[in-house]
Amino acid sequence: MSTSNATRSLFDPAIVRGAVLAALGKLNPREQVRNPVMFVVFVVSILATVLWVQAIVSTGEAPARFIGWVALWLWFTVLFANFAEAMAEGRGKAQAASLRKARRDVKARQLSAPSRQASSTMIDGAALRKGDLVLVEAGEVIPADGEIIEGVASVNESAITGESAPVIREAGGDRSAVTGGTTVLSDWLIVRIAADPGQTFLDRMIALVEGAKRQKTPNEIALDILLAKLSIIFLLACVTLLPYSSYAVAQAKAADPASGAAPVTVTVLVALLVCLIPTTIGGLLSAIRIAGMDRLVQANVIATSGRAVEAAGDVDVLLLDKTGTITLGNRQAAAFLPVDGATVEELADAAQLASLADETPEGRSIVVLAKKHGLRERQIHELGATFTPFSAQTRMSGVSVNGREIRKGAADAIDAYVARMGGHPSEQARTIVNEVSKRGSTPLVVADGKGRTLGVVELKDVVKGGIAERFAEMRRMGIKTVMITGDNPITAAVIAAEAGVDDFLAQATPENKLDLIRKYQQGGRLVAMTGDGTNDAPALAQADVAVAMNTGTQAAKEAGNMVDLDSNPTKLIEVVQIGKQLLMTRGSLTTFSIANDVAKYFAIIPVAFAATYPQLDSLNIMRLNPATGILSAVIFNALIIVALIPLALRGVTYKPVEASVLLRNNLLIYGVGGLIVPFIGIKIIDLVLNTF
Repeated sequence: MSTSNATRSLFDPAIVRGAVLAALGKLNPREQVRNPVMFVVFVVSILATVLWVQAIVSTGEAPARFIGWVALWLWFTVLFANFAEAMAEGRGKAQAASLRKARRDVKARQLSAPSRQASSTMIDGAALRKGDLVLVEAGEVIPADGEIIEGVASVNESAITGESAPVIREAGGDRSAVTGGTTVLSDWLIVRIAADPGQTFLDRMIALVEGAKRQKTPNEIALDILLAKLSIIFLLACVTLLPYSSYAVAQAKAADPASGAAPVTVTVLVALLVCLIPTTIGGLLSAIRIAGMDRLVQANVIATSGRAVEAAGDVDVLLLDKTGTITLGNRQAAAFLPVDGATVEELADAAQLASLADETPEGRSIVVLAKKHGLRERQIHELGATFTPFSAQTRMSGVSVNGREIRKGAADAIDAYVARMGGHPSEQARTIVNEVSKRGSTPLVVADGKGRTLGVVELKDVVKGGIAERFAEMRRMGIKTVMITGDNPITAAVIAAEAGVDDFLAQATPENKLDLIRKYQQGGRLVAMTGDGTNDAPALAQADVAVAMNTGTQAAKEAGNMVDLDSNPTKLIEVVQIGKQLLMTRGSLTTFSIANDVAKYFAIIPVAFAATYPQLDSLNIMRLNPATGILSAVIFNALIIVALIPLALRGVTYKPVEASVLLRNNLLIYGVGGLIVPFIGIKIIDLVLNTF
């Protein structure tokens, strides 16, 4: 999916054709009334058309040709605004079409019990309900979203993520969620269905990118209200100008019967109204909103609402996991460091035994390193051992074999274990743990059940290249970065300093994460974080922007307000940038639109009222032709919407700068530019009209 989105042309012919037809369909009054500014233009377009027909049938207030051209360009203004919105929607529908290709009607093998040997029934995948159990074997398509309760298999998720490399999915842990439409490549899985028909992840994605569930954010609602109020103010102003004009003409003729003063026409007032109300941002606002969510989809991130996208732009605190986000994530055993008279071979033997059932990269690397010390490969089923898995509470794991109790884990957890076994924590081990931590590595302490510490295993992790520069960019934008890690404080401090984060939380538990988020929020900060496990769900639910990994558990995905299909923890930084780009685009075009209206005011008023107040001709600094000046302004007002459609869809170029610098650049480029461009554009159009 990501590939097709990334390469799709902004003005794809198929999308343009569909947008043209959709723009005509949006002329329905029920569609127009949703946009107050453009609804005003829609109504006065009808009025101008009526005046044109009247001028043709009988004598009109102005030449029929003039009224006709004004009416035509007013309709173009409405159509161009509709076209901008339809273009954004068309890109979303094209993305939805690519997603629909991943949704296939498949047969499912429904199980009567959570066992591969249980009786099964073949049914349509669409008939599955939440809680049903299905068996999916190699070569079969997973029929619906679910949670793996038994089995391990490689799964091709290219239909969802666009990545062809298979991934491992297994029961338990944080990689147990599967998505309907993906294919099992090897082995088998028993899946508990997690969604009813029509509520699957793919269904929600399609609905979101098509715009069916896009709701306006509070800021967008506030901007809509502001634009509506401005339109009402200008409407009232234009309505009152007609009697003032008539009164001024009557007074002028009373003083001088030969005066050539003439009242302003309704057609001119209509043109003036459309040029003064914020039609530019009014016509592009919907496209900006839709395009913001579509840019997230192109980044393979699905947001549950536009509010989440906008909140990402306001985020000022990022909580980032160390492993896999700041560091490469695959910590590898680098050295065995024995203590208190133990030998390297003795430590390697104990560490290998304790790691035989450890399927993590760290555990596998310990087994491999032990082989380099001359230890042979062991078979788990031949040992008759009982393994103790790692848990967040004990923070250690181990094995019971041949009367030996071996444990490996965090230094303080092993110290407590040694004390419980009647021994004394090793001072030498503590010294080595501190030395290893100061190097930025992670120490694992190994002990036996006799109250004896055998030594330390050094695990090395590497900070990702370029991550410090990205954090520096965040800092320039006023965003605080906080590293979350289960490491001890010394190791965490070394990694934090190397990566360039602003703060860190060491030995983090789910409760610690939740408390930290609440602390920042109570201080008025907006917090973003990522997570993939069930233990991350409370913190994800509390965070203002919560990006759940697609490979994570169902609980994590339901708690978050965004889902990253690529399951890339660093995507959070990109999400924040997309959110800020949305706010920058909306702010920039709003600034341009208001400045644009101010410029058109000074350009049009002298021409519009020159017949009523001849003295205003001295303010006609562009020397516009009274016969074509008004029409030139109306044409420019329509064409500027078309010219800004690419900017609305692509977004303003993102630059990681401070808010004050961003405001200054915005005012200089879009504020000053909005004042200058109308004078140039209207004058050029006026010259063209007078030439032809």
